[in-house]
Amino acid sequence: MTVSRSWTPFLGPAGRPYGGAMPSLPKPPRPPEDDPDTYLGMAADQAEERARGRGWRTVRRLAPDAIVTMEFMPGRLNFAVRDGAVERCWRG
Repeated sequence: MTVSRSWTPFLGPAGRPYGGAMPSLPKPPRPPEDDPDTYLGMAADQAEERARGRGWRTVRRLAPDAIVTMEFMPGRLNFAVRDGAVERCWRG
C-alpha cells in the first residue's frame, strides 16, 4: 500500500498560502489634543458633554475612591467625581 505524502497549504482569502510574517498591528487612533486639567472643578455633566464634544470616544465617571483596572485605552477620559464636580481627570 502506498501513502501519499503530498502537502497542500491552506489557502487564505487572496488564494495564497497562509504563513510568513504577520501583518503589523494597526495604530490606535490618536486621542484628542486636550488638557485633562481643564476639567477640574467643572460640573460632571458639563465636563462629560465638553469631553465628548472635543472628540473623546469614551468618558468614564468614577467615585474618587473607586477601584479601577489600570489598562490604558486610547480615546478614554476618566473623571473622579465628588459631589457632582470633577475632582481628578486622566487619560486612558
